[in-house]
Amino acid sequence: MIPPAGTSLSSLGQRLRVVLGAEGVVDDLRRYYGVGLPPDAVPFTGSRFEHLAGGGDRPDVADRVTAEDLVAVQTLSVTVPAPVALDILEGRLGARLSGLLQAISRDIDMADADASVLADGSPADQAWHLLCAQHRVNWVIAGKLLARKRPRLLPVYDRVVRCAVGRPPSFWLALHAALREDDAALHRRLLELRQAAGLPETVSALRVCDVAVWMNHRAVDHACP
Repeated sequence: MIPPAGTSLSSLGQRLRVVLGAEGVVDDLRRYYGVGLPPDAVPFTGSRFEHLAGGGDRPDVADRVTAEDLVAVQTLSVTVPAPVALDILEGRLGARLSGLLQAISRDIDMADADASVLADGSPADQAWHLLCAQHRVNWVIAGKLLARKRPRLLPVYDRVVRCAVGRPPSFWLALHAALREDDAALHRRLLELRQAAGLPETVSALRVCDVAVWMNHRAVDHACP
C-alpha cells in the first residue's frame, strides 16, 4: 500500500493512489501481461504494445515511426488510417514526425523530466498536434502512437482512463505533477508494482499506471463516453 501522503495531493494524485493501492492491482497486472497464467490462457493483446519487434524506442528506430509501431497501436484497439500510415512511412508526415522525435528524449521517465518537456509548444506537444491534424486521427490514436515511441515519457491516455481519472486541461502535465508529489511516492509505487507483478523493466512506470487504471475501471464496467 502507498503510505499516507505528507503533503496535499492533486485530484489526479488522489485518484491514482486509490487505484494503485487497491488489493487486486498486482493480480490485474499479471493477468494483463500473462504472468503466471495457465498454458492455455491468453494475455491481453496490449501486453505486446511496448515489446513488439523490440519496442518503439530501441535506438535504431527511436526517431522514426515504423510499420511495427503502427501494428503495435492496434494491440490497444486503435488503427492509424491507411493514408496517414503511408504518409508516415513514406511521406512528408513521417519526415516531420522524425524531426520532432529527435528532439524528445527517450531515456528519461516522466517523473524525472522537466515540465517544459511536456508543455504546450514542446516537441512532444507539436508531434501530438501534428498527428491530431490528420484526417481520422484523434487524440487517442495520436497519444498511443507517441507512447509507443517514448514509453517512459509519454503516457497512454484513452477514453477508459479518462473516464477513470477525469479530464484535466493537460493530462500530461497533470500526471507529471501527480508523479512528483510527496517525494515521487506514486512513481515509486509504480516501480514497486512492476516488481511485485514480475514484469520486465521494459514495461515503463507510465505503462504500469495505464494498465492498472484501465483494468480497475474496466472491471467495474463503467459506461465511458
